[in-house]
Amino acid sequence: MKKEIIVGLDLGTTKVCCAIAEKIPESNNINILGFGIAPSEGLHKGLVANIGKTAEAIKTAVSKAQNQAGIEVKEVNVGVAGEHITSIRYRNYITINREEKEILKEDLDRLEADVRTIRIPSDRQILHIIPEEYSVDHQGGIENPLGISGSRLEASNHIVLASIPAIQNIKKSVERAGLKVKDYMLQPIASSASVLEDSEKDLGVALIDVGGGTTDIAVYHKKSIKHTKVIGVAGNQVTNDIRESLGVVTEEAEKLKKDYGYASESAIIKEEDILIKGVGARGNTKIPISLLTQIISLRMRELFTLIDNELRSTGFKNKIKAGIVLTGGGSLLKGCTELAEEVFGLPARIGVPQELGKGLSNEVESPEFATVTGLIKGIPGGKSSEYGVPLDKPKLKVGNRFKQFLKKILEFFDEL
Repeated sequence: MKKEIIVGLDLGTTKVCCAIAEKIPESNNINILGFGIAPSEGLHKGLVANIGKTAEAIKTAVSKAQNQAGIEVKEVNVGVAGEHITSIRYRNYITINREEKEILKEDLDRLEADVRTIRIPSDRQILHIIPEEYSVDHQGGIENPLGISGSRLEASNHIVLASIPAIQNIKKSVERAGLKVKDYMLQPIASSASVLEDSEKDLGVALIDVGGGTTDIAVYHKKSIKHTKVIGVAGNQVTNDIRESLGVVTEEAEKLKKDYGYASESAIIKEEDILIKGVGARGNTKIPISLLTQIISLRMRELFTLIDNELRSTGFKNKIKAGIVLTGGGSLLKGCTELAEEVFGLPARIGVPQELGKGLSNEVESPEFATVTGLIKGIPGGKSSEYGVPLDKPKLKVGNRFKQFLKKILEFFDEL
């Protein structure tokens, strides 16, 4: 039996990750066959800033994954992030004119095609159209309308928009690395597919993926995505604050953050002095961990406060009953959940990739790999390709009856 191989490519500001996996039949689980990481120098805050450097990082990460898996890959699912991402909600409907009135797949296609006709800025394209819920003859709360009979099919859609140049630069980078883009997926949606539980999505949850260049947010309620947002404040700003405050090089600041950093002073287990290496004529010094923590905590508190204000202004804060799920490399900071609980006033946990099978799954069972594993798993309930939008708009499938109708009209004019 032919294996279903799926490849995820996470283009991060600090690193590029590639994972090659085999989808387990009749299951949402995956087996990781190969995994590769490469330093990322061609991206800034989720956007491609240098196509050549990005392509080289992609080549390196993919090559490592291919060598482990023993498989050569051609297509990849790519994550999209950056402050250019916006989302809107749009409600639309179509009428069912067939005699039997049963809703078919072609009706869902017509509904989606209708959404694609809405006016959006000329420099934007639709990245995802995700139905939140359906209504049939004004009866709402329907998750899947297929097979239901009715005259009016209505949908409330979550539409994600992305910058056309940003998508084109990703496409160019991937193609220069000798690969093709199979699908584009918004990174917080990918991370959600990897770390969130169905019960959390039903009750109401906010996913916060703290990366190097951006922090991605996704809000779910009643099993549907309700809000997405990308903020340009993340782990690199924390590192930069340490660098500027303590007068150390970036590499040393990153090491101090990872080895000794806390996001909250209340999480400090033991107060001790840490050595700060001198630069040039400046000698080594020692500082208490509490001072390093204050530097980190100020930026992380600012980030969480920004997100809290976003949730309040959009009206979703009171719908988050299951709490906050933190993921991404930035969530590895000790005391992150304690600070989140303090700022949001909600329970918080760290999200790690779930439902991984055998193979190399142990290597990616960490919050920093939530996006790349989510790019493999896709959106629960459907293949990623049902949601990823290629640069060329898909053509609407025309029903057989309509084709026959057009044929008769053409025949009529031919006879004139």
